[in-house]
Amino acid sequence: MATLLTPAPTVARPPAPPGRDTFVDAIRALGTVGVVTLHWLMAEATWDGRSLVVGNALRHGAAWVLTWPLQVLPLLFFASGAAAAYQHARPTGPWGGAVVARVRAVARPVGAFAAAWAVAAVALLVVGVPGGAVRRLALLAPQPLWFLAVWVALLVPAPLLLRAWRRWRWRALAVAAAAPLVVDVLRFGAGLAPVAWANVLLVWAVPFLAGLAYADDRLQGRGRLPGRRVLWAGLVAGVGAMALLVALGPYPVSMVGMPGDAISNLNPPTAPIVAQCVAQLCAALLLRPALERWARGAGRVLVGWLARRSMTVFVWHLTAMFAVVGLDLLVLHERLPVAWGVDWWAARPAWFGAYGLVLALLVRAFGRFERPRSGVSHPRAMMAPGKG
Repeated sequence: MATLLTPAPTVARPPAPPGRDTFVDAIRALGTVGVVTLHWLMAEATWDGRSLVVGNALRHGAAWVLTWPLQVLPLLFFASGAAAAYQHARPTGPWGGAVVARVRAVARPVGAFAAAWAVAAVALLVVGVPGGAVRRLALLAPQPLWFLAVWVALLVPAPLLLRAWRRWRWRALAVAAAAPLVVDVLRFGAGLAPVAWANVLLVWAVPFLAGLAYADDRLQGRGRLPGRRVLWAGLVAGVGAMALLVALGPYPVSMVGMPGDAISNLNPPTAPIVAQCVAQLCAALLLRPALERWARGAGRVLVGWLARRSMTVFVWHLTAMFAVVGLDLLVLHERLPVAWGVDWWAARPAWFGAYGLVLALLVRAFGRFERPRSGVSHPRAMMAPGKG
């Protein structure tokens, strides 16, 4: 750590590239859509009039396969890292002040969400919904907010991480990727289970540092990415490592926690998630030209809308799902389709349409609490929300 705190040599900085970084905009938008999609696919619950039993529809059959491409936290932490680098390049004061300002901006939509849920919980109790069910929903709804705590914990030392990248370049990324693997060795090999929680920061530091590195090189005029052969090798190696780890190690096949699994790959994150980070980031960089064209063309409306309302979508998308499922179970007294069956698949468009409609109403009502911002491509913006 003492070495890391040693000031790096001063580097002359050319002006930042003009315009928006549409690649990072696209990554954030696709990451947000991936978060929502994966969570909405998980809906599984039963209600017998007294107790609410919540499961996970992706624990059936081969549904775990969907968690490999749709667990997109690596993309969102990459976008957050890039945003932090752009912010650092155009300081408006001490870094601590910039962090505080960004946290305050995030606190507004999160505070509105918490206040609304407090009122909703009381209202559900008043209309006769059992306390156990209300308590379960009130605990599930804010679960994705853990992302914000990790984001802040990575944002604070972002200048130090930038120094490490400028001084050691790819060696810094290699060390960042190796650190969580050492933690897993201590966890599973030496039986030091509590050390596993260090990976809550160490694992997500990998894509965050990669985002810092990408944006810093762009700002420094060194915007050349690794060659396509290198990126293809990284993609194949990442997916191969995921497969090998779940086949030979103590890791479950799903990249998110599932009922009945002895451990979760996500809570705390494990070595397969590091491999997933490598695979997803290499895939994204391979697709960079196509993603930039999409963000400027067919995806322009979606990307722009999410740049203004991504936090609101993030904090409310589970509530939208709960509202629709609750209406079906508690009011209409219907049962959800059996997960992963033909009826379940056939019903997905209708269910997703209902979730989307409720979410649109919630965004319309609560989007006012999210301050307008120009997106992660602008130096003043600093984060992109993710999933839990």
